[in-house]
This record gives sequence, structure tokens and C-alpha cells, in this order.
Amino acid sequence: MHTDVYTSDGRRLAVEITGDPQGSPVFLLHGTPGSRLGPTPRPMELYHQRVRLISYDRPGYGRSDRLPNRQVAHATNDVAAIADTLAIDRFAVVGRSGGGPHALACAALMPERVTRVAVLVSIAPRDADGLDWFAGMATSNVQEYAHALAGPEKLAASLRERSAAIRADPRRLLTQLRCDLTESDRRVVADARIRTMLMDNYREALRVSADGWVDDALSFCAPWGFSLDSISVPVLLWHGEKDVFAPVSHTRWLADRIPGGTAVLHPRAAHFASLRVLPDVVSWLLSRRRQSVPEIMWRLVR
Repeated sequence: MHTDVYTSDGRRLAVEITGDPQGSPVFLLHGTPGSRLGPTPRPMELYHQRVRLISYDRPGYGRSDRLPNRQVAHATNDVAAIADTLAIDRFAVVGRSGGGPHALACAALMPERVTRVAVLVSIAPRDADGLDWFAGMATSNVQEYAHALAGPEKLAASLRERSAAIRADPRRLLTQLRCDLTESDRRVVADARIRTMLMDNYREALRVSADGWVDDALSFCAPWGFSLDSISVPVLLWHGEKDVFAPVSHTRWLADRIPGGTAVLHPRAAHFASLRVLPDVVSWLLSRRRQSVPEIMWRLVR
């Protein structure tokens, strides 16, 4: 089901709701670039788990209005606005890739509403003390963040050119990334259902402009607007050790600084393998045991 939610400052947020309408609410925060139409567990899995999955286009993506100069922390205002509109008091949050920092913002700034948070293949703050931020990162991402550090004009020019090509043919993004895909990622992306979802995701994300992509990259390289050590809700961090888009060292750094955080690292998995563990991550989000981690998440991704 699609619906529009309007924030207190008049912005439109495009929201997608799937699964069991009466199920436990879980917010899924999409990657970068991405949209509300990004990969999710199968609808029957969500019904079986009794999950009401809520996704939305971050500002500047898809059908959501842009929010200039947004911080990572600003995501909490939008999540709260959607929850209020849907009459949801308490909810869990999962963020994948570029959605990871925004999920951590929810954990830090909305402890009275957020029950649990899962963060998959996330990056760490750009000013992470003691972390070699670019080490192990694919050239395409290094260039993107280098442009962001050089200033918004250079980044916008680069991403607008890329987004125009991707908008004309969404397969181009995966084609551009193909040289960086590990064998694990190639097996995941070879799945026809996942490829279709990724294409729909990229097409919708960049349907109007590259603004959301630009603003994501700028916000990741600026102060996030919250403190990791203030997080008090349970947090699960999942990462494939072969990831080159968001190196696993970022999650190790995060795990060392989030009180009570649990890290699950797969030695042979990479970035897109996070799509396959989503159902198990949702199971953890809904579990009543504080440190319950599904055993399946410790297995190697085949």
C-alpha cells in the first residue's frame, strides 16, 4: 500500500507499507541510492512473521520532497511523522547500507519509541577516531565521498551525470558496480527477483533528480547529529567481511562504541548478501530476548 505523509514543515514523504496490516511495525530504511521500493522480504514471509513493514523515500529520493542541508539525525523527525500519522507508538527499525546511519539516529534519539535496531553493512562517521575510513573501499565509493568532501557543487555535478544515465537504464548502476562485486555479491544479484527489485529501486530513487543521493553523501561526511554512546536500545550490526562498498572495519568500529551492541560478521559474505538475511534480522527485531541472535545468521552465505 502506498500513502503520502506530510511533515510539520509541509514536506511530502512517500511511504510504502507491506506485510500484515495488523502486524508488529518495523521501519526499513533504504540504502544509497535507494527508495521505498527497495528489496524487502517476500510478502508471505512478512505475513508469516506478522510484520507490518514500513519504508519511505528519504528526502530528495523518489516522490519525497527534498530537505536541503539535512543531517543524518533529521531522519528521526521523518520516521516520527510517519509513525504518528499511522498511529504507531512503538516500533523497530532496520537500516541497510546508507540506511544504517539513519537507523542508528533512531536508536540514539528516539529510545522511548524504538524497541530494537538492526544495522546492515553500514558505514561509520567520517570523523571516526582511529578508523582508516577509506581502507578497503571500492574506487567508485572513494571517488563519491572525495567529491562530497570537496564540496556540494562537485559532488552534485558528478552524481547528476550518473543518475541521468541510470534513470535512462537502471541496469547501468549494477553494470558500473560489477567490477567491484565479489563472487558472493554476484550470486545474490544473479537472482532474478532481487535484480528486478534493485532495478525498480534505482529507477524510483532517481526518477526526478539526484538530490537524495547528493544529500545522503554530504550528510555522511558531516557530523551526524547524535552520539553513539547515548544509544540504550538493543542494536544488531551485521556485515559481510568481503564488503568493499562499506568495509567491515566500519562495523567493527561501530560495535566497539555502541553500548550493548551485538556484531555478526560473515567471513565470506559481502555487501548484497545483507538482502538475504533480512528475514532473520526481522525475526531478531521482534524477539523478546534482549540478546537473541538467530543461529542462521552465523552460517556462511552460500
